[in-house]
Amino acid sequence: MRWLSKERWRPRLATVVFAILIVVMALPLVGLFFFRLYENQLIRQTEGELIAQGAVVAAVYAQELRAAGIPPEKLGSPISVDPARDNNYPYEPIEPRLDLASDDVMPMRPAAVPATADPAFAAIGARLDGILDETQKTTLAGFRLLDPRGVVIAGGDEMGLSLGQVEEVRTALSGVYASELRLRIPDQPPPPLYSVSRGTRVRVFVAMPVEVAGRIAGVVYLSRTPNNIVKHLYGERGKVTLAAIAILGGTLLIALVFIRTVSRPIYALIDRTKRIAAGDRDAIRPLDHHGTREMAALSAAFLDMATKLQARSDSIQTFATHVSHELKSPLTAIQGAAELLRDSGGAMDETERRRFSNNIVTDAGRLNLLVRRLLDLARAENLAPSGENTTLGAALALLPIDTRLEARIDAGGDIGLGISAENLAIVLANLIDNSARHGARQVAIDASTAGGRVLVHVGDDGDGISTANRTKIFEPFFTTRRETGGTGMGLGIVLALLKAHDGTIGLVDSERGTRFEIDLPVA
Repeated sequence: MRWLSKERWRPRLATVVFAILIVVMALPLVGLFFFRLYENQLIRQTEGELIAQGAVVAAVYAQELRAAGIPPEKLGSPISVDPARDNNYPYEPIEPRLDLASDDVMPMRPAAVPATADPAFAAIGARLDGILDETQKTTLAGFRLLDPRGVVIAGGDEMGLSLGQVEEVRTALSGVYASELRLRIPDQPPPPLYSVSRGTRVRVFVAMPVEVAGRIAGVVYLSRTPNNIVKHLYGERGKVTLAAIAILGGTLLIALVFIRTVSRPIYALIDRTKRIAAGDRDAIRPLDHHGTREMAALSAAFLDMATKLQARSDSIQTFATHVSHELKSPLTAIQGAAELLRDSGGAMDETERRRFSNNIVTDAGRLNLLVRRLLDLARAENLAPSGENTTLGAALALLPIDTRLEARIDAGGDIGLGISAENLAIVLANLIDNSARHGARQVAIDASTAGGRVLVHVGDDGDGISTANRTKIFEPFFTTRRETGGTGMGLGIVLALLKAHDGTIGLVDSERGTRFEIDLPVA
């Protein structure tokens, strides 16, 4: 019989492990495509740095304007005051707000257009231009200082040109901070590895309004390409290659360890299973390599099961041999007597006819007894614990009075035992019957508790059991009273009933007669 009723595809263990190892090796590479969060953090970090630098330049530019005494009419439009603003709180922090995942990347910044700067603002820009150039050498940020009309007055080579048409500059000239992500103008061909990153192709632009006397005095326009992890990886490509080799080597090592500790013992156990199923008794032995503790436990449990099944198979075979022998003898006698009665015709006298008829009846009765005892043994071996409990007194009261001997309880008659009264009565009946058949006149029963168990002793004053037979009494069909109708199955039924109730029985030494010790759980 095949336990797998449906043949369907199932992956081999090696295939599953191989797939897992491939995924493990690919994780570092796949991770390159999922560092958008880190890239976004770099974008915001760059915006925060530009805000800090712009705030310093804006403060210096505003101070210069105040020192130069620029009249208010030359400044830009008034800045509206937010009514929700707390005037008692002097700080106005600007938090980075760009998001590479959700914000659109704008086209490259439009080119500046010709314009004319106010000489007063141009003079201030000329004084700050050198400071901006020196700052750019350290921070790598691009600086443009714009007057209230968006004309560049300091920074780079666009002085005297207007950036007022740029969207973020236009927003800043209205008094609102603005920032944008724009496509960068590459100054050299990007390495191939850059293709996996979106953040390598953008530049952060920040437009910070400058306020003087409640009016727009200009805009500090800054830009910078954010730091990028891909550039770092490309620069460290030698180390990345070594890391990839280390990952591959580690994966192969994992595979080797897995094959050694899991895969090989499993296949060895499968092979051992097939050999045992084919009847190879030599296969019932421990594996050469268990690999892991769990595999050792699984192997031990499997071999223990195989050993028990083999022992049970041997027991069934031996039992079948005994049964066939026990049934064959009376059947042969019945057949022989019936054939003699059939073939004698009228030559057999009445005495012989009656003798042969009596033999048939006697052997048929033995067959009937054997069949009944076999049914009792089968029921005992397949009995499920009922959870009932009883006492010696209750079980003994169920037995009919045996005129052949006296059965009494010396102690522990009220101790609870984890077995039903009916089954305990069957156990006691078989033991008392054996005692009566071996010349006993008295059977003494006592019980005592010890560590959650009950020890029941059943002793008699009969002939006892010889030393040669003490090891055979629990074997099926072993009996020394076959001529008087003994089947040799009584103690087998007793043993099976007790095992079904987590109990045992054994023969113990006694000065006279036979003494059994029964071990049962306490109720």
